[in-house]
Amino acid sequence: MRFTNRRKAAALVAVLMLACVLTGCTSKKYTFTYNTESSVSSFQMTENVMAQQADLFAEQLCVASSDVTEGTSVDMSQASSAGLFDLNNRQVLYAKSIHERLYPASITKVMTALVALKYGNPEDMITVSAVSAGITESGAQLCGLKTGDNLTLDQALHALLINSANDAGMAIAEHVGGSVENFAEMMNKEAAELGATNCHFVNPHGLHDENHYVTAYDLYLIFNEAMKYEKFSEIIMMDSYSTTYTDRNGNPKTFDFKTTNLFLQGEYTPPEQITVIGGKTGTTNAAGSCLILLSKDSSGNPYISVVLHSSERAVLYEEMKGLLSEIGN
Repeated sequence: MRFTNRRKAAALVAVLMLACVLTGCTSKKYTFTYNTESSVSSFQMTENVMAQQADLFAEQLCVASSDVTEGTSVDMSQASSAGLFDLNNRQVLYAKSIHERLYPASITKVMTALVALKYGNPEDMITVSAVSAGITESGAQLCGLKTGDNLTLDQALHALLINSANDAGMAIAEHVGGSVENFAEMMNKEAAELGATNCHFVNPHGLHDENHYVTAYDLYLIFNEAMKYEKFSEIIMMDSYSTTYTDRNGNPKTFDFKTTNLFLQGEYTPPEQITVIGGKTGTTNAAGSCLILLSKDSSGNPYISVVLHSSERAVLYEEMKGLLSEIGN
């Protein structure tokens, strides 16, 4: 008992001495420095963890913080942005303003398809609403959906990616998201999770809105993720599509259309030793002519290429051919 009391007394003295130090009741001063370079500082621990997370995140990705044009012969003078990404070697082979925010037009539909495939089922039945069937914007690409039409999500995805149908995009958004607004939130959440932090979506089709924009680099990230879905890869390879669905009364209706991708149509030929697998087109007055592609070289190595805001369609395809010519150089 006596030993225990001594320990208590000693502890009390220690506490009183510490209190005097902290409250300034002694004449001696104690200085505690905070050094951000110290390996045990909270700053360093936080920074190191964040750096490790960033390294792990980028480990399987192509990364470029500035333009990559030196040593190339690409003429991209009539496009605002372009990038060529070597997926196997995780290298950016060409980059022009790939972090500049631009309007994506219908390349938006790559993200629409990604969200639909992640959260929907291709066999789901969609009943087209008046909102989805009510697009009236001049020049908008439509597949002709009417209020009450019934089709599967799979059929709508084909119309979305091959025909670039804006009404199909609306129908998908309402079915998967419950509303276009909620679906746009899902698109933005998915983009953030992919590290595509310089883009913002407000609709599933890409018709012009000042608050709807992307970068070429973010499109690379989104397209790269979408390719993980077999259905997406299957659809973007198709040069045409035909199917039958029903109207509100159960009567049969038919989709029958060709791809908007002129490489797949055969109107343009890629450089020798390069095969264009598929991709997505986009055109509006504000966005100009846009194109993103998956291509392979003669050894089967995959590449993603993207050109945004080119002056016109013919120029766009020539610029894309020039970009693809850098493969293997």
